[in-house]
Amino acid sequence: MGLPLNLTVKMGSYLLKQKLLRREKFPLIVEVEPLFACNLACAGCGKIQHPASVLKQRMPVEQAVAAVEESGAPMVSLAGGEPLMHPQIDEITRQLLKRGKFVVLCTNAVLLPKHIHKFKPHRNFAWMVHIDGLQERHDESVSKDGVFDQAVAAIKQAKAAGFQVYTNSTFFNNDSPQDIIEVLDYLNDELKVDRMQISPGYAYEKAPDQDRFLGVEQTRQLFKKAFGDGRRKKWRLNHSALYLDFLEGKQDFECTPWAIPSYSLKGWQKPCYLMADGYTETYQELLDTTEWDNYGRGKDARCDNCMAHCGYEPTAVLATMSSLRESIRAVTAG
Repeated sequence: MGLPLNLTVKMGSYLLKQKLLRREKFPLIVEVEPLFACNLACAGCGKIQHPASVLKQRMPVEQAVAAVEESGAPMVSLAGGEPLMHPQIDEITRQLLKRGKFVVLCTNAVLLPKHIHKFKPHRNFAWMVHIDGLQERHDESVSKDGVFDQAVAAIKQAKAAGFQVYTNSTFFNNDSPQDIIEVLDYLNDELKVDRMQISPGYAYEKAPDQDRFLGVEQTRQLFKKAFGDGRRKKWRLNHSALYLDFLEGKQDFECTPWAIPSYSLKGWQKPCYLMADGYTETYQELLDTTEWDNYGRGKDARCDNCMAHCGYEPTAVLATMSSLRESIRAVTAG
């Protein structure tokens, strides 16, 4: 399905501006992590591996907003950790919306019912709830029973209150094509979430479980089978058609890590959200001091099996926008 119309227009205008200014590198989305603390301990994530002194820190509102403003990106992903543990996450959200940004707030949704009253529905705001499978599979992924039911109840509550609700599902080597089909059918047809984001499990180096990540060929076969029989077109997937082609092996792209940079309590992370090879104080410094040509498949072993959307969706978006045929396809097909 691709992006919602208002975001497509926003992105299109932004990309045209970058082209007119002849900028080679620029962010499409900024991922802001205003804290590392979380109320869960998922096996595929390592954020809570930070020292206790770091886990207690919370990014000031002004710092978060300034980083986004500095980058100039039209879209912001508020992540973590669990953003709803930040006492001023609602104010960060309001300030970004006030500045015309499209904001998605990524959450496991356990705390959403407690904090939903602090937010108001907005055409440029969406909850992004993590759902990594149906009940048993999701609860296994987050290492806690009952979280799937809590997330589903929170999604229903947010939808009933008039909010846009997206989901984010990460799949690993213990998932089958049928697992993907079942969870996406459920989210699409029964919960009727507005958009669904998917990604193959990426080898996040701090994750406590390093044996669940997919290889490139595994990823291609998994999604090729899951997308079969026209299912890909019926699901409200929050991706460009070219990125979905990439997942099932119909396209191959270079990674574009500078287009979805990550900003946290430590600064701008080199080179991307998945690898921490140092930090810079400014986005321009990130651009200028990172050896971008040293990263990507065949260049850095850590990149060899990565097909995560944070690296490859921007490449697909840029390829779509530079092709009239793909731009038309993005609007008319999935």
